[in-house]
Amino acid sequence: MKLPDIRNDNVARFLDSAAVVQETAEQIMKDFAMFGITITFSGNTAQAYRELHEQLVDQIRHLLANDYQRLLSVLYQVDITQREITRAGLELPDYNEMEVLAHQIIVRDLKKVLTRRYFKSQK
Repeated sequence: MKLPDIRNDNVARFLDSAAVVQETAEQIMKDFAMFGITITFSGNTAQAYRELHEQLVDQIRHLLANDYQRLLSVLYQVDITQREITRAGLELPDYNEMEVLAHQIIVRDLKKVLTRRYFKSQK
């Protein structure tokens, strides 16, 4: 088993497992909770991306307008680089800036989950 190659154009492929979706949602909720921001997940794996993406866009919009420093702290915690944001913006031309950031948060936390699962399977 090798580490999965997650890209902006193949994220959905990795969100086909209910357990992976749940763990990714929990990772997003945990990352945002560290900054007093509530993200929820209904458990509906078929709608998980849309559900989480919409909430993240709303939170990012709020933070951009009211607490930019906290947004930067969240992005640092999630571990998203400017390079990744720029690349995602080019790869997702139909997304606005907030939608790109929300997508990158989901992608990054999905990578964290899959990396953890990979190393657990190696033991």
